[in-house]
Amino acid sequence: MINYTEESSSYDASGMSVHEILTAINNEDAKIHEAVKLAIPQIEKLVAAILPGMKAGGRLFYIGAGTSGRLGILDASEMPPTYGVSPEMITGLIAGGDRAIRKAVEGAEDDAELAWRDLTRNGIKKGDAVIGIAASGTTPYVIGGLQRARKEGLATGSITCNPGSPVTIAAEYPVVVAPGPEFITGSTRMKAGTAQKLVLNMISTSLMVKLGRVDGNKMVNMQLTNKKLVVRGTRMIMEKSGLTEHESRELLLKYGSVKKVLEHLGINRE
Repeated sequence: MINYTEESSSYDASGMSVHEILTAINNEDAKIHEAVKLAIPQIEKLVAAILPGMKAGGRLFYIGAGTSGRLGILDASEMPPTYGVSPEMITGLIAGGDRAIRKAVEGAEDDAELAWRDLTRNGIKKGDAVIGIAASGTTPYVIGGLQRARKEGLATGSITCNPGSPVTIAAEYPVVVAPGPEFITGSTRMKAGTAQKLVLNMISTSLMVKLGRVDGNKMVNMQLTNKKLVVRGTRMIMEKSGLTEHESRELLLKYGSVKKVLEHLGINRE
């Protein structure tokens, strides 16, 4: 197997001007969009496999190490405030635990049994799904977790940037996005990380839409955690109901979400 994530690009970064460095990075980043586009059929199959379980109350777990693990945690942590779902609905796990979010934990990603222990501690059960995230596709933490999850009959997917890697074999529904070598050789926080973030956005957003957490393209279940979101929610209610700003704001604060206000007014299309 050729590990593209370790392949060297043709750039001599240390001999370039700042402008040349920025331009080269931007040129490389432009390749990510097309690589993700090619993977849409794979992403669609993965979402279709996960959705029925989540409609029945199942949860989704992301497992990863380093940058990949942090991206999973980031995506999972944004679901409750954006869509008003329980923090447990989508959970991101990183090799080495919460300490590894900020600092590398030596050897954690090399333990093939650790991910399943982490999943077990988080109450994984039938009907749940696991997505392993690994740019190289060779991380033992992710491979081991996917293999055990699949053995237990859970829906499994993966996001990797290395075609033919072990992670693609471990997951039932692999997603492979291959944007090519990094500007800085092996620095998968760059193109690979961006590609993984885009795929995570697509997966979680499409799941939330299909789970009824969106009306049109509006975040009607968002948590009202700051003044900006209260203003946004008030505007949504005004547009849907024709009520005044004061009336809309009062109802929003009373019921706690745009969706609940629309249901109260009998105009929520769902």
